Amino acid sequence: MPLRVTFIASGDGTRLRTANWEPTPGIPRRGYCVLLDGHSEFIEKYEEVVGELAARGFAGAILDWRGQGASQRDLTDPLKAHVTDFNAYDADLRAFMEQIAQSTASGQGQPIALAHSMGAHILLRMLHANPESFSAAILIAPMLELDTQSFPGRIVRSLASTLRFLGLSRTWVWGMRKRDPIRLRFEDNRVTSDRDRFARTQNQLERNPALRLAGPSWGWLEAAYRSMAAMRRPGFAENITTPCLMFGAGRDRIVSTAAVRAFSRRLPHVTYIELADAEHEILMEKDSIREGFWSAFDVFVGQICPWRRT
Repeated sequence: MPLRVTFIASGDGTRLRTANWEPTPGIPRRGYCVLLDGHSEFIEKYEEVVGELAARGFAGAILDWRGQGASQRDLTDPLKAHVTDFNAYDADLRAFMEQIAQSTASGQGQPIALAHSMGAHILLRMLHANPESFSAAILIAPMLELDTQSFPGRIVRSLASTLRFLGLSRTWVWGMRKRDPIRLRFEDNRVTSDRDRFARTQNQLERNPALRLAGPSWGWLEAAYRSMAAMRRPGFAENITTPCLMFGAGRDRIVSTAAVRAFSRRLPHVTYIELADAEHEILMEKDSIREGFWSAFDVFVGQICPWRRT
């Protein structure tokens, strides 16, 4: 599925790479989908998903968030992700909507959003601030609480806050510097059980190493904790009136599925589905898992954007 690449500027001038697509030739245009990927991801990784959306009659657009993919990176070390506040990502999404999505979706009705992990987190921020932004939202393993494995989350957050106070927010989160994704073996990955899709992503990075991102700074992590804490406050989820389809991954080792499940119970208009065998990246998973996702997607979206008779 051909992607047309365009560069835009975020509110602070940060250069962002975006791409848009049209429905598969011969398929009636059904609607418009904004596709928001997760931390460390990039546009090319979602070419298969774009093709599946296009085959369902959706035009749409996707972007590389600041600091990843082929968007602008401001740090000396391009493998490190860093922001001081998630309002920087809010600005990216607003610019993307104003400069790309709203213009290319003109005349197609209110868009839907399909978002994964950090992208789903940023989408939730927009849905809270402006519930009329989208006609519907599909959120996959949203970043609501991080899985810190053997380290208690409150200790990790306290450490991130302390290092920020000490002026060390741009330093690597411990262990992240060594996680160059090009060197990652399938057996050591924590996001998919599908060997072929993992290899495809690795091949994309090998062909274009500038797309890769190893991990976050302590400042990024502290900003993420602040944003996640805001989402736990009474009224945040309850004020999101957009119809939502939310997925949890039963074997997620990146975000807490229990937190996703709990958040879904607070949303006024939500269908929650948990895919028991899925790792974090549901859209990069095995066919059997992805079939469960697309089946639920088709039922949900069919109520929002039904096929039009020609």
